[in-house]
Amino acid sequence: MSHDVVPVPEHVRAAVKRMVVRESRLTIAPDQVADGEPLDGQLLKVTSLGLLGMLIRLEDDLDVTLPDDLFTGRQVHTVADLAALVASACPPRADRALTTGGPA
Repeated sequence: MSHDVVPVPEHVRAAVKRMVVRESRLTIAPDQVADGEPLDGQLLKVTSLGLLGMLIRLEDDLDVTLPDDLFTGRQVHTVADLAALVASACPPRADRALTTGGPA
């Protein structure tokens, strides 16, 4: 099975890590979570319902609308998988607007 590699802007990666730490009720800094960390492993404890809630919060945090068919043909097992999934729905200019603090 072939997957396109999606470049993940740093603001998306950071938002995803903040969400998984919060959802797992951890007291560590989000940047301590490795990209390859499983969403439901020894460190992170993200359930399917928790994932849905995180996607809703990520929409708000990143000011994007994630399409209903976002998961079609995709599997999400790690932090990197989730970040790539969210990044695939983010317009390229969203990264510039958040980085510069102004409109793109």
